[in-house]
Amino acid sequence: MFVYEEIIYIALLTLLASLIGTMAGFGISTIMVPILLIILPLPQTLLLVGIVHWFNDIWKILLFRKGIRWKLLLTFGLPGIFASFLGSSLSLKISREILSRALGMFLIAYVIFIIFNRTFKLSQKLSVAISGGTLTGFFAGIFGIGGEINAVALSAFNLKKAVYVATAGAIAFMIDSTRIATYIQGGTRLAPVLVSGFLIFIPVSLIGAMIGKIGIEKNTPGKIQEFCGSFHISIWFKAGVIPLT
Repeated sequence: MFVYEEIIYIALLTLLASLIGTMAGFGISTIMVPILLIILPLPQTLLLVGIVHWFNDIWKILLFRKGIRWKLLLTFGLPGIFASFLGSSLSLKISREILSRALGMFLIAYVIFIIFNRTFKLSQKLSVAISGGTLTGFFAGIFGIGGEINAVALSAFNLKKAVYVATAGAIAFMIDSTRIATYIQGGTRLAPVLVSGFLIFIPVSLIGAMIGKIGIEKNTPGKIQEFCGSFHISIWFKAGVIPLT
């Protein structure tokens, strides 16, 4: 049973995740999911973090609203919606133990990728946008984590900082709306105390996004994403997600 003291801890985690996620254009789920899995079952973790992520998508769109690239939004977002529905539907059917271990393997694969492919970059092709949106949606739906894939694909288009964050937020909004609806339709519910916690989580996520916007204006995207990648790895190790046990 949750107590209100734990709501404060989740609120502080939301503040940190929203700040980092806004600066990097991704990262809320990769910070929150491994930590919340310590105290919550996976379905509730995916729903709670999905809602927090959804609100952060809105803050990104509002704070950087002049930067959205509509063509990229559609080419990433439309396949992402379908893939998100597929992934979130599978997450409701697969064994919790299998899904948790698959999540750990996914995070390990991501760590290996960013360690050995720091200069990796895709080409500016329609196929990259479509496949990037599809993979982002699927992994966001099944694991609650997909922003890193979206970041790799979206970075191929050499977008300015504000344009990158706004477009990434708009793409994520479409994907998150789909997966949240699928989780709820599939029967996933949050405890009443967690629902009441959104009275704190929502404004706190806005504060984090506003602070993150200041960080974007003072740093280059490369420095931000390198810092955030290292930060995520340290979070996963401390949360016990890496290595698997």
